[in-house]
Amino acid sequence: MPSAARTDTNRWLVLAIVCLAQFMVILDATIVNIALPSIQRGLSFSDANLQWVINSYTLVFGGFLLLGGRAADLLGRKRLFVAGVVVFSLASLLNGLAQSSGMLIAGRALQGLGGALVSPAALSIIMTTFPGTQERTKALGVWSAIAAGGAAFGLLLGGVLTDLLSWQWIFFVNVPVGLAAIAAAVRFVPESRDESARRSFDVAGAFSVTAGLMVLVYAIVKAQEYGWASARTLGLIGGAVVLLAAFVVIELRSKAPLVRLDIFRKRALTAANIAMMFVAAGMFSMFFFASLYVQDVLGYSPLKAGFAFLPVTSGIIIGAAAAQGLIKRFGPRAVGTAGVLLATAGMLVLTGLPVHGSYVTNLLVGLFPMSLGMGLTFVPVTLLATAGVPPEDSGLASGLLNTSQQVGGALGLAVLSTLSASRTTSLLADGASRPEALVGGWHVAFIGGAILLGSAALSLIVLLRRRHLADVDVDAAVPVAA
Repeated sequence: MPSAARTDTNRWLVLAIVCLAQFMVILDATIVNIALPSIQRGLSFSDANLQWVINSYTLVFGGFLLLGGRAADLLGRKRLFVAGVVVFSLASLLNGLAQSSGMLIAGRALQGLGGALVSPAALSIIMTTFPGTQERTKALGVWSAIAAGGAAFGLLLGGVLTDLLSWQWIFFVNVPVGLAAIAAAVRFVPESRDESARRSFDVAGAFSVTAGLMVLVYAIVKAQEYGWASARTLGLIGGAVVLLAAFVVIELRSKAPLVRLDIFRKRALTAANIAMMFVAAGMFSMFFFASLYVQDVLGYSPLKAGFAFLPVTSGIIIGAAAAQGLIKRFGPRAVGTAGVLLATAGMLVLTGLPVHGSYVTNLLVGLFPMSLGMGLTFVPVTLLATAGVPPEDSGLASGLLNTSQQVGGALGLAVLSTLSASRTTSLLADGASRPEALVGGWHVAFIGGAILLGSAALSLIVLLRRRHLADVDVDAAVPVAA
């Protein structure tokens, strides 16, 4: 009996350790958004290039996420988890010491690699540590709460650190957390691996898809400077297409592919991943541009900006809590579609933001319905992406959804940042003041974001029929995507 009690305690201790590291990774997603204006001023980022602070992280994270999960299964989940935390913590230290925009972008990419090792290894450790359905559901509930709590706390902590110290401290704060997670993991987390899996890695697949996406984003960002029809832009786009085509060929020929392409024959999974890409593209842009608006135009301090976005986190939590019951009554397609349409309506409100605006009457009236819609969307889309998938493919299905989120967000932000910067430059040339030009550029970005969100709703409506939902268990517990 004492032995069983000790084992049970150790299981929950393992959960606490991996959730601590995941909290650090989730925290980083929102803490950086609040500090963007300070980072832009400190390292002299242009309006067009500022998005690389976000995209260099998300592209590497998304590109190596599936490889990280496979490496954890083969080399050892504890080993990859510790390695990921080491890389993430070291990159955070380098980011805090960055003296140029290029150094910060490189450090953010290294952080993305660390996150791509930590997140799948941490989730895999939870799944193997809690084999029982009831305990696993409780553990996944804690995991979901950590995801939501990390996002909310990141908004406040980013404001506090940037206000009271400097933007560098949003990165330095990861170092002691990472060191604590490493020490605890080495001492208490047991090692495990999948002994039956084929011992091979699709490194070529991970590098080709990540390189292709990065070249594509670079081409989009530079299109404003080079011209959309210039030889350099077309050459970069052509290079990206070649790299992405190479990825498909590699996956078709690999004995152990990063992504087994026949999984996309499941219509619900395909529709959910397409929808998630569009949703993330709109959501990333909303956080990015709204954060710039409240600080650069409304004049909010970073701390006040952090508080301004707390209703967004609350709305997502409320929407996600309501979604489970609504899915049982109306089905995942209807709830997901309604959620995206509500978010689209909120985004359309933001297209009318004035230069001399008010937080409550101009910004919050768009942000809150958008956040409710996002909460209503995440649960059914996650359910559609993972329901009816064989147990041996559950990790791949979950990883694909997270990858779709990261890649969609990066591509959407690249396109909308470029369009926004182009509009701002045009307005400045016509004699507009800088605040007027910035807001005019952000209007274009919010219009684009609304179109992207509307495309997510359209994909759910067009691609899904009743027969495609036959395998969806509406009673399944759905963890928040990491």
